[in-house]
Amino acid sequence: MKIAVVGASGRIGREVADVLKNQGHEIVAITRSTGVDVYTGDGLAEALTGVQIVIDAVNATTTETDAVTDFFRTIARNLQQAAAVAGVTRIVLVSIIGIDPFTAGHYAGKLAQERALTEGPVPVRILRAAQFHEFTEMMLEWTTQGDVAYVPATRTQLVAARTVAEKLAEFAIAETTPTAVIEVAGPEELNLADAASKVAARRGTPSRVKEVTNLDDPNHELQSGGALLPGPDAILAGPTFAEWLDQHYPTR
Repeated sequence: MKIAVVGASGRIGREVADVLKNQGHEIVAITRSTGVDVYTGDGLAEALTGVQIVIDAVNATTTETDAVTDFFRTIARNLQQAAAVAGVTRIVLVSIIGIDPFTAGHYAGKLAQERALTEGPVPVRILRAAQFHEFTEMMLEWTTQGDVAYVPATRTQLVAARTVAEKLAEFAIAETTPTAVIEVAGPEELNLADAASKVAARRGTPSRVKEVTNLDDPNHELQSGGALLPGPDAILAGPTFAEWLDQHYPTR
């Protein structure tokens, strides 16, 4: 099959493109570096010529609510319009578990993306994933001040990015599915700050990880209260965080 991957240079995009390429599918990488801007729509129609399935794994560089909502909503509408003209069979989106009650930041943007996509004429499937094991590395980068990382209180069920990509590829190419929305998460509930501290210990920096609650963050109660945990019907798949940690940061 000819499959377009939007955001093919990103964390999930490059993984799912690799999985599908190894299965023999023809991959069309849709990124700015390949001459396609999904926000403006420039080059999108040409890129989707002959494409049967579109996988949307694009990410945003901002978490400001209005900007990220506009970004994701605009991309979703552009994809639907161009995909319909190109005769695309379906669009498959990777999103985030538990975002329905969120009204701010990245989560609100992803919810707007889901809604805009499902309003279009091309059928849509949505894979909602838990935060990735790799998210711990990102949190350390984002929140470290001096030699301390200040990680927001969050209950999560971390999952490997490669695992999500494998499930996403399977979900995308299946001729039929029992549901248009699935959840994928890791096998165990984790505390994000605790997980990040384990990464920091293996790296040797920062020297300390502190869990914090930012009362100015409208998402803080949802994150600490377990809104991002998977539901009872979620697909749970390894590796565990400990196994991922040993693979990426082996002890000496």
